[in-house]
Amino acid sequence: MALQHAASGELIPLKRGDDDIAHFTSVALAKTENMELIRLVLPRDRDMPVHKVDGEITLLCLQGEIVCDAYGNSTLLRPGEMLYLLGGVPHGLRANEDAVALLTILLKP
Repeated sequence: MALQHAASGELIPLKRGDDDIAHFTSVALAKTENMELIRLVLPRDRDMPVHKVDGEITLLCLQGEIVCDAYGNSTLLRPGEMLYLLGGVPHGLRANEDAVALLTILLKP
């Protein structure tokens, strides 16, 4: 069964309920030729190893605390804070506490 992405103009709920974080499920919300929008769930103390993507990214913390390791620095993101990275930059993520973020990836054609 194919994943249903949001259509242009469609409302996308980011919070799924009071027990939202307990599901630990990341979901691709929308995808076009130029961009992918992902609701990223990071459980506490579970690392996302260092990796890189070709396109530029933004990471907006919605809930919890996320640490992004890039450029030899560790940047702490709290709710309402956003980080931007150029494409090809190696980075790793970890959550100090259960976290939810909105990840945007600009895709190169």
